[in-house]
Amino acid sequence: MTDIQGVVLFPGAGSSADHPSLVAIATALAPLPVIRVDFAYRRLGRKIPDRAPVLIRAVREAIDDACRAWSCAPTQLVIGGRSMGGRMCSMAVAGFDGDDRKNGASQPADVPLQVGGLVCISYPLHPPKQPAKLRIAHLPQVRVPSLFVSGTRDEFATPAELGEHLAVVPVAPIVRWVEGARHDLRGHDDHVAGIVASVVAEWARGSSAQPPRT
Repeated sequence: MTDIQGVVLFPGAGSSADHPSLVAIATALAPLPVIRVDFAYRRLGRKIPDRAPVLIRAVREAIDDACRAWSCAPTQLVIGGRSMGGRMCSMAVAGFDGDDRKNGASQPADVPLQVGGLVCISYPLHPPKQPAKLRIAHLPQVRVPSLFVSGTRDEFATPAELGEHLAVVPVAPIVRWVEGARHDLRGHDDHVAGIVASVVAEWARGSSAQPPRT
């Protein structure tokens, strides 16, 4: 049995930790403890996100704080979030620090963050209308159970694109689609929250182990 002690969630680039979708997920996960974390640029009133290295460090610091608060190890936590928040979590899990100037886009530069599970809501595979600008270099190093939830009309990743690029993840992820939804998944907060709660419950029971690909 996997001993999941709590969940740490991060918002997308243009929203805060009070986004209704994150609140809905926290409600659906109750009584499992959930911490919703704002990145520093949001707390300071800025609209433009910090560079990836700063955001990834914030993820790691938030996980350290959660472990202290709940007296647990990172492996007892599920982490993730919406869009950019989920992406930063996936990079931390892969051991990437996001500093392409230092180590190149395809090389890990830090110790992978070993957690009990990773949740990516509306993973931003590429910017809208820029399918060549892929954010995938770290995916082959994501070696924890993972869940990806996206709309079938997401401007940041079509089902075909996301399916193709998630094929490199060593531990086959769970992928769930919200029919007809765009990147914001507007109007589907409760549905998405139910998906997340169901999968996290499976991870906690140890009944949905995701074996490495052969």
